[in-house]
Amino acid sequence: MGFLRTALKVMPPSAFRGFPRIPTAKIRAFSSVLSPPSKAVVYEQHGSPDQVTRVVNLSPVELKERDVCVKMLAAPINPSDINRIEGVYPVRPPVPAVGGYEGVGEVYAVGSAVRNLSIGDWVIPSPPSFGTWQNYIVKEESVWHKVIKDVPMEYAATVTVNPLTSLRLLEDFVKFNPGDAVVQNGATSIVGQCIIQLAKVQGIRSINIIRDRVGSEDVKEKLKSLGADVVFTESQLQVKNLKGLLDDIPEPLLGFNCVGGDAASVVLKFLRQGGTMVTYGGMAKKPVTMSTSSFIFKDLALRGFWLQKWMRTDKAQECRAMIDFLLGLMRDGKLKYEMQLVPFEEFGLALDRALGKLGSHPKQVLKF
Repeated sequence: MGFLRTALKVMPPSAFRGFPRIPTAKIRAFSSVLSPPSKAVVYEQHGSPDQVTRVVNLSPVELKERDVCVKMLAAPINPSDINRIEGVYPVRPPVPAVGGYEGVGEVYAVGSAVRNLSIGDWVIPSPPSFGTWQNYIVKEESVWHKVIKDVPMEYAATVTVNPLTSLRLLEDFVKFNPGDAVVQNGATSIVGQCIIQLAKVQGIRSINIIRDRVGSEDVKEKLKSLGADVVFTESQLQVKNLKGLLDDIPEPLLGFNCVGGDAASVVLKFLRQGGTMVTYGGMAKKPVTMSTSSFIFKDLALRGFWLQKWMRTDKAQECRAMIDFLLGLMRDGKLKYEMQLVPFEEFGLALDRALGKLGSHPKQVLKF
């Protein structure tokens, strides 16, 4: 094929006089590039992921001139992935669908008009897109963002949803001065761990709340090793004077809630006059409540953040530069969190862990 294309470019039209014309459709068929056959996790209806998902074989896909075929390297199982399969997430692909929303892959083949990507490049879908739980994906070049290769692939696979959320939470709501503080519940989550580390990079102090559990002292030390200034269990905060626990840390102007219920109320109690609490999750599945006096006398504000909505704004044009910034921190060891790589062939095991059926486990990342 390479010789034929070269010959067609070099030989003048007069050289082809007298030769029979080959229909264009046949030339296209002869020169088409197909992706390899693939395996994928699909679901044809919404429901419990362990009941409605199955691994199937997918046929090869033809690459159009601007298409890129990516061999997936790794993709996480996020709570939002589970919610999409369950049918309870606000935005979800129509069924039947392939699971997964973010991940990293290696360019396997490119269409004839692709100019900015080459075979062997590492890429992520940016903004993220549905269908990352499969061996090979074919999408237009514009979907893919080239990323550095000198980070562990599980970090490149997970950079968009949680670390990017953490960065936007810290930058989109208040203007910080050096030495200011933030308070958050759910500090052991990946978003929580990223907030601790990104706040440290920016000179912001962090007050962190975790649930009471066996081994909570070890958890506190782990978060402090990431840069947390103070870490409290929920039971430690059942006192009237929370300010007395802060020593030299100023009252925070910004708080983050991913739990709801009483855990959100504690975050509100820490905030200073005119402070803001941003809710980005609701793990307890309980509403956020705030006293009338907090509204009137402290002038507190309640906000919400949803990454997928943010990505539809004009600010999303900066998304890829932010991802590169985060990957640089990961490469330099300034941003890290615990994950567990699981072979794609053991998807069922990884899913059971992600669903909490087998006790507590780190974030599950499928390795292809």
